[in-house]
Amino acid sequence: MPIPLVAIIGRANVGKSTLFNRLTERRTAIVHDTPGVTRDRIYGRAEWVGKPVRLVDTGGIMPREEGEIEMRVQDQGQFAQAEADVIIFVVDNQEGLTPLDREVIGQVRKSGKPLFLAVNKVDHLRHEPMHLEFAALGLDPVYPLSAEHGTGVYELIEGIAEVLPEQEEEEEQEEGIIRVAVIGKPNVGKSSLVNQWLKAERSIVSPIPGTTRDAVDSHLNFNGRPFLLVDTAGIRRKGKTRELLDKYSVIMSLKAMDRCDVAVLVVDATEGVTDQDAAIAGYALDRGRAIVIVANKWDLMKGQENPFESFEEQAARKLKFLEFAPVLAVSAKSGRGVEQVLSRVVEVYEEYSRTIPTARLNQCFENAVRKNPMSHYRGKFMKLFYCAQVRTRPPTFRCFVNFPQGIHFSYRRYLINCLRGEFGFTGTPLRLVFTARDEKKG
Repeated sequence: MPIPLVAIIGRANVGKSTLFNRLTERRTAIVHDTPGVTRDRIYGRAEWVGKPVRLVDTGGIMPREEGEIEMRVQDQGQFAQAEADVIIFVVDNQEGLTPLDREVIGQVRKSGKPLFLAVNKVDHLRHEPMHLEFAALGLDPVYPLSAEHGTGVYELIEGIAEVLPEQEEEEEQEEGIIRVAVIGKPNVGKSSLVNQWLKAERSIVSPIPGTTRDAVDSHLNFNGRPFLLVDTAGIRRKGKTRELLDKYSVIMSLKAMDRCDVAVLVVDATEGVTDQDAAIAGYALDRGRAIVIVANKWDLMKGQENPFESFEEQAARKLKFLEFAPVLAVSAKSGRGVEQVLSRVVEVYEEYSRTIPTARLNQCFENAVRKNPMSHYRGKFMKLFYCAQVRTRPPTFRCFVNFPQGIHFSYRRYLINCLRGEFGFTGTPLRLVFTARDEKKG
């Protein structure tokens, strides 16, 4: 079951971002030392009363031009209905209940999702009676809090935790099936790519509606290998701005990545790699997914000198943290190159599932340390005793050393590069876990 999504909704300047930061501070942090991974501050993860959650700050409703406010109110309601499992509606205690609050909450209520009213900026005991006017909205209970100081926030967390769905144990993967998420910004050709695969093979088996209104799981057999395809495309909205549309794309990609082995990142070749592409790619890396980069709309790149070489160079700059991921050029519209993507996905999946014998693994690390010895830590020699692979998907290696805290990220990266040089691991992230071992124990 995908991790539940909690959306924070409300007018501009009511303290949504402050509440978002307060809520995500309570998470058990997973540290990733890979430099260069782009982050979008409006998304976060947390753990509340033992339950993992994802959070999104939807941004404030603030009209920028005549007639826009109605569209943005509708956007908030549509976002809640389409994606969120739980909604936090934030209002400003000091400003009181406004007509815009009433209008937005009317839209949000249509979602039928669990709805929590957070009355922010109750910073002092004398402010508490003021929040009672929000009871007119008909939501019970009302949660008075101060996002800035943290008072009342835990009560909100406890209330939400009670309605969060229980996380089921991860279902075992069907033997041999490769779960592929097609991810990327809107309008880069994700649906076209999936449709080309399905049409070419003519072997769709019971398309199943996914967890969102636009995602569809499809079964495919390619060259005798079963695939489960998760297409996250199909997002459309009226209006001129793209802000909410971009948030949709990230949230849908997150949901798809929670359920996949290999993420196919589709990029518009005519635009090149953008910050939004890098953000989505960073989420895939954080989740330890194997990755294949696909430059779509290659049919529009005619007339340029060495276009693929130029694209690879640009991708290397913008996605330097994915230097291990293969890059392919395709045209989903014409079908050119689409089958080679699946062939490459199979290759990457095999690397993603690969197990290295312990003897060969330790020989690789011994050679690496001999060539580039470990540094000192607080005046003492650092030693690498031995290593073992502890899991696959992604390949994860536990290294026993005398001072784990002395491992610099640059040396970690060096060891990973040595692993790649020896064993390949194309398209898959690698994880090294350093564990202390007393030298006296031998």
